[in-house]
Amino acid sequence: MPQYPNRQFLDFEQPIKELYEHIEENKKLAEKNSKIDYKGIIQQLEDSIVDKRKEITERLTPWQRVQLSRHPDRPYTLKYIEKMTTNFVELHGDRNVKDDKAMVGGFAELDGQTVMIIGQQKGINTKTRQLRNFGMANPEGYRKALRLMKLAEKFNKPVITLIDTPGAYPGLEAEERGQGEAIARNIYEMVRLKVPIICVIIGEGASGGALGIGVGDKVLMMENTWYTVISPESCSSILWRSWDKKEIAAEQLRLTAKDMHSFGLVDDIVPEPVGGAHWDYAEAAQILKGYISKALSEVKDMPAESRMDYRIEKFGKMGFWDELPVTDAAE
Repeated sequence: MPQYPNRQFLDFEQPIKELYEHIEENKKLAEKNSKIDYKGIIQQLEDSIVDKRKEITERLTPWQRVQLSRHPDRPYTLKYIEKMTTNFVELHGDRNVKDDKAMVGGFAELDGQTVMIIGQQKGINTKTRQLRNFGMANPEGYRKALRLMKLAEKFNKPVITLIDTPGAYPGLEAEERGQGEAIARNIYEMVRLKVPIICVIIGEGASGGALGIGVGDKVLMMENTWYTVISPESCSSILWRSWDKKEIAAEQLRLTAKDMHSFGLVDDIVPEPVGGAHWDYAEAAQILKGYISKALSEVKDMPAESRMDYRIEKFGKMGFWDELPVTDAAE
């Protein structure tokens, strides 16, 4: 985990930064004057940091949760794979165009069980963000994901997808290579897959980019993530012709984990370490691992031939609508 001063702080995390600064000041004083014991003061400040993290987390607005989901220190797919699984073997390429670095996946062991784990991967610095295209997959990324799902089906292994993307890549070349078709094909094929699928939103869950690996028997959502058809900034720019209303848009979109769970769009909310997953990678991964294992145990015994009907029913009943009575005129 990155420690202060390498840690990055969001605007509403500034009180925590100030406490870290006090700790650094006391450590320097302790080095200069060994006769005075600063351990008690430092311990008090460290306890205050935990309390402050808890206090901030308890009163987060939807927009602040969006910011947390994008936190530069937040763990991404490969970090969760590293902390949750063993013997991960990454597989590359869609066997058609190229290997999309924004989508990663391969076989791994989760609690002694072999699984296929797939997810979007963002970069941790400028160079890797460009390499990973900021987690925005091209069509070949979704086709790679589908190839790996089919491989898992061939060997009768469960599929786990970790969703963290601001959306599928909207570039001209992506559209030319069939971005919409690739996502639609994945949705269609995931409904028909015979092995268990567990989907988890671990960061940003935006639009078709998320849905391209988001159809499963169980859909989980981490506490400080969001899941919706459009980002708050884009929604604000469409409705108000400006990004200045992004906080209002985030509220109106009802995009938080609690909202999604109340709507029945996700099956469970995965809690995060106090203050967010970026404070403790190991703890965040262990909590998530427990929820994934529980979800797998709930669906693993379902007959393969019943999975398609179950998923069609599950996703078909999502949403709200009213049916008008048939009138004589309509008849």
